[in-house]
Amino acid sequence: MGPKTQRVYETIRTWIEEGRFAPGDKLPSERTLTAELEIGRTALRQVLARLVNERFIKAYDRSSYRIVGPAGVPTPDELEPWKIHGSRRLYENRWVNLDLVDVEPPGVERFEHHVVRLFRVAITAVIDEQDRVLMLWRYRFVPGQWGWELPGGIVDAGEDAAATAARETEEETGWRPAAVEHVVTYQPMIGMVDSPHEIFVARGATKVGEPTDAEEAGQVAWVPLDEIPGLMAEGKLMGSGTLVALLHLLASRPTVAR
Repeated sequence: MGPKTQRVYETIRTWIEEGRFAPGDKLPSERTLTAELEIGRTALRQVLARLVNERFIKAYDRSSYRIVGPAGVPTPDELEPWKIHGSRRLYENRWVNLDLVDVEPPGVERFEHHVVRLFRVAITAVIDEQDRVLMLWRYRFVPGQWGWELPGGIVDAGEDAAATAARETEEETGWRPAAVEHVVTYQPMIGMVDSPHEIFVARGATKVGEPTDAEEAGQVAWVPLDEIPGLMAEGKLMGSGTLVALLHLLASRPTVAR
């Protein structure tokens, strides 16, 4: 999306989020929107397709859209949680801590459970106007392989995750991202590892120099979003944060651009 198209997308999304239209209401006609927002019909349809894919609106008849209501999946009644009787630290250093936690699930005899505690990290998917994603081709010694991944790193104490996302992208790639938008926070291995992952998306970036983080250096490239499913099938995408961010981009992509 170009800057003008992005502005129109943000305007309509704000209308919806601020309650200008109630769930079930029809959006104004394409003719009305093109005139009010001063945008061409083709660009407007790109915006509307993206809003459909992100489930803000739903397409009914040709050129007819309605506001989507609240999510229809009910939250189950709260069940009895595990009881935590205590925890002791087995190992710690500046990167990783290992605890042994005394737990008691409902109806199960209590036992000790290992928990690995890592730092919070922020990962950024930067996408440009040509639908390309800023990525690094890197070697990871743990799996012993080369692969593509997104820039990211540890959130420093007292640092905002969005600031980390922008800083790490610039340090690792030499590109300064536009405003980053938070997508999701998730745990990649929730049963045993405590490692919050913050995923961000930025639309556009400015080249400001060469990468400054030698340890994290890799070959920097803009990879077409169309190539992501193939790279995934070939096992060339490394890390859950990279996969989550890229799958989000693919899922929210305007239908007309596919």
